[in-house]
This record gives sequence, structure tokens and C-alpha cells, in this order.
Amino acid sequence: MNNNSNNNSNKNNNNNNNNNPLHGIKLAEIIDKLVEHYGWEELGKKVRINCFNNNPHKKASLKFLRNVDHEWARIKVENLYIDTFCSQ
Repeated sequence: MNNNSNNNSNKNNNNNNNNNPLHGIKLAEIIDKLVEHYGWEELGKKVRINCFNNNPHKKASLKFLRNVDHEWARIKVENLYIDTFCSQ
């Protein structure tokens, strides 16, 4: 295999990561920052999932959002984070 091809592939991956506003940010950090900014009540209104509305706490929220079957919810949370903190 050509070394140039590997280098180009790595450069493309690095460029994609640089363009991703969530690169290097952990889901726990996203939750912390959103809760700090909105509070649980408002966050539960913006992203309608039970773990934000019924006895909300970080551990249950992370467990729910990390579940593969709940990718839709994680995407909503990530998009809210981007809209709130990364949009200009």
C-alpha cells in the first residue's frame, strides 16, 4: 500500500475532527454544561426525555443517552449543545 494514501486518509480524519464542534468533548461534559446553562426543568422541556423530567440526575441521563437504542436522544442533546454553545 502506498504511504501517501495513508497520510492523506489521516489528514482527512484530522480535518473532519477539527470541523466537529463536539470533538474532544465528553457526553458528561455536555450534560454538565447544558444543566448549568438551562437547569434540569428547562432542559427537559427542550429535549423531552424522561431522564431529564422525572427525578433527573446525571448518572441516569448518561446511562440512557449512551444506550445504542437511544441514539436519537443523544443526537438531540448534542444538537442542543451545538446550537447553544457553538453557533455564532
